[in-house]
Amino acid sequence: MVNTLSPETLLSGIKEVRVVGIVRGSDGRAAAKAAVAAMEEGFRFVEIALTTPGALDAIREVRSAAPAGCFVGAGTVLTAQDVLDVAEAGAQFTVTPALAESIGESARQGIPVLAGALTPSEAYEAMNRGATAVKLFPASIGGPGYLKAVRDPFPEIPFIAVGGVGLGEATGYWEAGAIAVGVGGPLFGDAASGGDLGPVRERARGFVSLAADFDRRMAVTGAR
Repeated sequence: MVNTLSPETLLSGIKEVRVVGIVRGSDGRAAAKAAVAAMEEGFRFVEIALTTPGALDAIREVRSAAPAGCFVGAGTVLTAQDVLDVAEAGAQFTVTPALAESIGESARQGIPVLAGALTPSEAYEAMNRGATAVKLFPASIGGPGYLKAVRDPFPEIPFIAVGGVGLGEATGYWEAGAIAVGVGGPLFGDAASGGDLGPVRERARGFVSLAADFDRRMAVTGAR
């Protein structure tokens, strides 16, 4: 399936919406439905983790059902073969939890990649391998203060904070310089394992509203 998302478009889109959804569960069909529900409430970028049974089929389903302007990615992409598999399934971007060989392969294939890193050295290496942005993971180890410290010597690296980021923590990471936060459990709960989609929709609206409020506040501050 042809990819329709360039690294530049992914990066600008993530900067605009400030949130990325992370679906991980025990049921691929439920995961697909949860992803589409979040998209319908304003999440434009959602990844399906390959640890979810039936993940490739879920990616195919989301790719065909996604609202206009929404994009599906594959998470926990580790190997070069993983990259080929998810690309065939229709994934439009890849996400890694670490400095995996999939970073370079995604870049070679022209697929945007959000590369997992924790330390300054890992973040620098991820970008050298062709990452579109760095997924600071797990961000909860050091919180917004750690993110700021890592960003200080690398102001040009776009960081996405992932891991232990809920509605109450997101603003702190944005204020520390993250272009976005990645949210999994705090958004999807048990929906990717067959749970109710109603709370997913409500929480998705909450994250989207919080991001919009933050941007409005920053615009006012900048105007001053």
